[in-house]
Amino acid sequence: MSFLFTLGNVRALLVVNPHATSTTARRREVIARALRSELDLEVVQTRYRGHACQVSRAATESGYGLVVALGGDGTVNEAINGILSALTPPGAAVPALATVPGGNANVFSHALGLPADPVEATGQILTALAEGRRRKIGVGLAGDRYFCFNAGLGLDAEVVRAVEGMRTLGQSASAALYLSAAVRQFFLVTDRRHPALSVERDGQAEVADLFCGMVSNTSSWTYLGRRPVRASPQAGFDTGLDLLGLRKLSTFGTLNTVRQMLSERAAPVRGRYVVNLHDSSELVFRASRPVAFQVDGEYVGERECVTFRAIPHALQVVA
Repeated sequence: MSFLFTLGNVRALLVVNPHATSTTARRREVIARALRSELDLEVVQTRYRGHACQVSRAATESGYGLVVALGGDGTVNEAINGILSALTPPGAAVPALATVPGGNANVFSHALGLPADPVEATGQILTALAEGRRRKIGVGLAGDRYFCFNAGLGLDAEVVRAVEGMRTLGQSASAALYLSAAVRQFFLVTDRRHPALSVERDGQAEVADLFCGMVSNTSSWTYLGRRPVRASPQAGFDTGLDLLGLRKLSTFGTLNTVRQMLSERAAPVRGRYVVNLHDSSELVFRASRPVAFQVDGEYVGERECVTFRAIPHALQVVA
């Protein structure tokens, strides 16, 4: 099906995170000018956490045709939640989403095949728009929050929480920061003796005694610069959700899991205490105590119960 249209007639919202770590004010202005030359563009700079969600929801309810998120994965996640949570008439079209990488990891932009350079990514997006190239992808829903690449409970969320705490003290996000936080969390902080999590699936036996559960909507994703992390190599935007869970956090076993996640192999992670689930429509996590919870690399508090659902063909993207 062709989506070819005249770009100048497209109402578009550019949501800019002015604190995006990998762009400068001058480059953001260049990007805005390039988009404005082809689109009927409104630009909003975010001022606080949740602002991107609010303005994206308002744009959706006002009938905009495109939302462009210029920032990191947090900004993208907010834009997706704004688009998909908007109150629109039944059958009404929702805007497509385009992402210009401006953060530290830019996992979603990378997964869509966009260049790491934000100016080059903007050029690719404009070409895709001119040629009518769009695709529909599935997303995940964790509780009441949508996610595009992964969410998790347990150790990975504890690391995200630790990194966010260090960033509030002035440290810059980097692969080294995530690595040092993960090592400290694993050896000095995480309870590696008492598993708290279990997972329920319709018609399947409960998966119990998990220390952590990483739910993927695509592969690969990363917090380690350009090094891909493949928790669930078979995960994709066109399938359900995949799970990687760990029943034991021994030093040797965990290092073996990490080694496989960082390898080029396309097979799922293997191990005596490893749990893999592929293409799940729903996963219900229950915890015996409050457990750290992250969504698309953003710490969102502690939970004792979270339901994950796959939402197929939920979002139109331009890349």
